[in-house]
Amino acid sequence: MSEHAVLGPVDPQLGQHPGASILKAVERKPVAELDDETLILADQAEKAIVQVRESIRELLADKCPAEKAEELARLLSQGTWTHDHPITFDRAKSFGLSVRSDIPAKFLDLMTLYPQPVRHQPTVEYLPIPRRLKDVPTHGD
Repeated sequence: MSEHAVLGPVDPQLGQHPGASILKAVERKPVAELDDETLILADQAEKAIVQVRESIRELLADKCPAEKAEELARLLSQGTWTHDHPITFDRAKSFGLSVRSDIPAKFLDLMTLYPQPVRHQPTVEYLPIPRRLKDVPTHGD
């Protein structure tokens, strides 16, 4: 893992919603106020979180003690962060993950042959005023 690389959380998403957020929303309302679709979605979210947590534990089983694997599995699967939250090299190291930054130069050279696309627009954009499109008449034009 390069010192400039980041990892992300792996908590499950159901449609456009994080599983943990679905469960949190359901916890805040009496069951009588929830429709069947929401209850089914919450059931799927519970199952998905358990499945992801088990997968993380399996991946870490031979990399760290069982207690640490369980702690990391819970942290990465329970919706601690949003999916755009970067887990940096130093943070991953602080979690006890066996990350190294000594990437061989030949490997870095190979990576230059496969450049990543550059985003020209951020995924989330704050606009303090309404956006005006070019050549589109506004109310005053």
